Amino acid sequence: MDHLPKKIHQNGISYTLVGDYYIPDLKLLEESRPIGRWGRMHKAFLQEYRPGQYNELLLSGKLWTYLADLNEQVDDRLRCIISQMQAAESVTEELKTCDQFAWVGAMNSIRSRAEEIVLAELVYC
Repeated sequence: MDHLPKKIHQNGISYTLVGDYYIPDLKLLEESRPIGRWGRMHKAFLQEYRPGQYNELLLSGKLWTYLADLNEQVDDRLRCIISQMQAAESVTEELKTCDQFAWVGAMNSIRSRAEEIVLAELVYC
């Protein structure tokens, strides 16, 4: 019986012998940024409604980076929309000092509407 080498290198890829098979020594790049709330929501959306795209991103090692980028885009867009709505509806720091309850109510309404917009534009599309 032939004794197979534990490691081989072929076509630019290293392989390790596991049992009777050579398994490629592949390493995925690690992404250190968190995927956050929006990334987790989009990941669930991809798994449910776009499994082909999800699997392509997963197998190519780009899923985590894609989700981290999306999370940052959504956060930026959300801040922009909230700022624009605050200006349009005159929800200012002055209102906050004069009538805190009105300010909190207005900000909750703005945040809720802004989140609905980013969910439709970026997360569930």
